[in-house]
Amino acid sequence: MAGPLEGLKVLDIATIIAAPLAATLLADYGAEVLKIEMPGQGDGLRSFPPLKDGKPLWWKAANRNKKFATLDLRTPEGLALFKKMLPRFDVLIENFRPGTLDRWGLSKEVLWSIQPRLVILRATAFGQDGPYSDRPGFARIFEAMGGLTYITGEADGEPTHPGYPIGDSIGGLFGALGVLAALWKRARDPDAPGEEIDLALTEAVFRLLDVLPIEFDQLGFVRNRIGNANGYSAPAAVFRTKDDRWVTLAGSTNALYAAHCRAIGRPDLIEDSRFSGNDRRVKHAGELNEIFSAWCAEHTLEEVLAKFTAAQGTIAPIYSIDQIATDPQGSAREMIARVPDRDFGSVAMANVVPRFTVDPAQLRHSAGDVGQDNREVYQHWLGLSEQQVEQLAQKKVI
Repeated sequence: MAGPLEGLKVLDIATIIAAPLAATLLADYGAEVLKIEMPGQGDGLRSFPPLKDGKPLWWKAANRNKKFATLDLRTPEGLALFKKMLPRFDVLIENFRPGTLDRWGLSKEVLWSIQPRLVILRATAFGQDGPYSDRPGFARIFEAMGGLTYITGEADGEPTHPGYPIGDSIGGLFGALGVLAALWKRARDPDAPGEEIDLALTEAVFRLLDVLPIEFDQLGFVRNRIGNANGYSAPAAVFRTKDDRWVTLAGSTNALYAAHCRAIGRPDLIEDSRFSGNDRRVKHAGELNEIFSAWCAEHTLEEVLAKFTAAQGTIAPIYSIDQIATDPQGSAREMIARVPDRDFGSVAMANVVPRFTVDPAQLRHSAGDVGQDNREVYQHWLGLSEQQVEQLAQKKVI
């Protein structure tokens, strides 16, 4: 183990993406994470495509750096085993509907009677209370009701979801952040009690859309879709190059605007009164974007990037994964790293973010098979005999 969270022990009984991602991030930073799954098929994410030779690739990345055990908490034997292992852990992460653990005999009062300092992260679609609290949810629900989908897409088109469940990823980030905030209090005060964190994943998406509530409150403004235009700077859009590639341009300061004008050989635009400040440029964004779009269409991607680099402008190619994998900056920083994998020898994954200089975190291995660490957990940790473990497996308790 290595990283700033070395020594922290996390019990992950959550499923699919958002809450397990919070545990994965903690594991990336060095925490020891045990993921508990139902005996049999395990977490539903194991059935998500893409698959290779019947093995789930998404699973391998989403639950990397963890140990894996099986346990049915709904059985008396499973409940007893869970209570026996709980004192070992500092954090419990779950995403069942509100009240589920209580019905199984694991209310927060019971959990804290066993482990008084336990930090409990509860991740649900809408939170532990309110009229929607019992509703199920997935990333598209969070994105839709959190306001993200409505403002995404072309101005005259339909609301658009990202091509990836970003609502889950946002929730996972807030989950890990909440856990770390709770742990800091316990680091300061050895006598601090446990904490319960109520993470509503829809609220997590909404939290990132900073400006929506204040502009609606103060201006009555309802933000709408504007495609690839930019509501707060210009020129700013996505442009096609002569060789049918794509670039994105951004930058709100006068200095950057001047650099962009020099890059396309139009210094005259710098002194044009219509564009003399960012607010004026935004009012005339359509005109500016047309000028820059026409220029990009007459040049190849390589030419566009060379001109803007020379002028110190802020333009970027829009990368697909194959381009990310071969980009020299990404290679120098090892944005993609290879990790050991039981099925394929090694596999590529996004590296740990952010980097720690003094106490670096690391990728250790991809996610494993259902219950692959049962022997370590139940025999070595809890002291059960091999015969007892086999009997529990036959009864499908583990």
